[in-house]
Amino acid sequence: MEQYVIKGGNPLYGEVEIGGAKNAALAILAAAIMTDETVTIDNLPNVRDINVLLQAIEEIGAHVERVDIHKVKINGSFIRGVNVDNEFIRRIRASYYLIGALLGKYKHAEVALPGGCDIGSRPIDLHMKGFRSMGADIDIAHGLVIARAKELKGTHIYMDKVSVGATINIMMAAAMADGKTVIENAAKEPHVVDVANFLNSMGANIRGAGTDVIRIVGVEKLHATEYSVIPDQIEAGTFMFAVAAAGGNVLVKNVIPKHLEATTAKLLEVGCQVEEFDDSVRVISDGHLKHTQVTTLPYPGFPTDMQPQMAVLLGIAEGTSTVTESIFENRFKYVDELTRMGADIKVESNIAIISGVKRYTGARVNAPDLRAGAALVIAGLAAEGITVVDDIYYIQRGYEALEEKLTKIGAKIARVEDEKELQKFILKVS
Repeated sequence: MEQYVIKGGNPLYGEVEIGGAKNAALAILAAAIMTDETVTIDNLPNVRDINVLLQAIEEIGAHVERVDIHKVKINGSFIRGVNVDNEFIRRIRASYYLIGALLGKYKHAEVALPGGCDIGSRPIDLHMKGFRSMGADIDIAHGLVIARAKELKGTHIYMDKVSVGATINIMMAAAMADGKTVIENAAKEPHVVDVANFLNSMGANIRGAGTDVIRIVGVEKLHATEYSVIPDQIEAGTFMFAVAAAGGNVLVKNVIPKHLEATTAKLLEVGCQVEEFDDSVRVISDGHLKHTQVTTLPYPGFPTDMQPQMAVLLGIAEGTSTVTESIFENRFKYVDELTRMGADIKVESNIAIISGVKRYTGARVNAPDLRAGAALVIAGLAAEGITVVDDIYYIQRGYEALEEKLTKIGAKIARVEDEKELQKFILKVS
């Protein structure tokens, strides 16, 4: 199994380029099969979840042409079946977007129940409620979600809880339903807006994305388009927090600063400098951090996907901080690993009470999920000595060339495959 090995204590300087948003790209790839014409999608991140979904789309017959690692052409006219199930698709959360896409286009879908990181309960009951409201019959059998409809009818759907996945999934199905659909209490995240913009570029009629009421008038068919995925706000935030923890001065390029407002606000609170430009932000940190309080909330609040990175930062801040997780109940699994590095964190229910320590010390730790794994890498960058992060499979699901980008801005980090390579790196940086 591959590992990251990191020698901490090196401030970060230079520029880093942020890739396309994984969470937007996954939904957009699923939506691309809803037309029989060729769709071109650019600015895709080259990460495992994207490649797994492309493979699944290809397996049901769609024509997939990789123009390069960040650009793909998809033609859904060759689809020969609606059954999506293999050992890889079961491991990613975004498999459920194929339900909305196939149900919208063919009025029939059979898709493996979603997997993904174990960060808490993430049922798809809101997705199924929406599909049923539009007239679909939904069953779960043999590990598959089976959805069928003679026709999909536009309707009024109130979301009992804000859900990004359900908002996007229902929006996709409703784009080709008969009549008008209104989604109330809809998620407002940037990738919801990006998927709506993509569908509209194919001829859909969606208004209100980015607000809590989305209105969709169904159309009979969608057409070809060329589209570029928005930048990844979580990748950008991760690099911003890496600079804050390790110290330094880095220009984070290819971002939409408005999407980073909650992240930027917390960096300013803990004592960093942040300069915003049209499509980039500069983060400056002297490594001396102040305590603060954080609560995760749906967008535009502080994102749950940045919570582990925030906790790592506060672990070396002066004083006592609190992090309240209001989205997922199992998102503090990394605390035990961070404690190995010297952190002083106590978890009570959904609140982490963090007493800042002067520094982390290198240790061998395991990445329990995608974002927590990235947070442990940040801890390693700020730590004294050598840190080894195992189970980096999780991290590679959502971060493209993480070690290469960090190396370019001065980090001492390598991806190694065995103990021999690990020892070679340690000798090199000692």
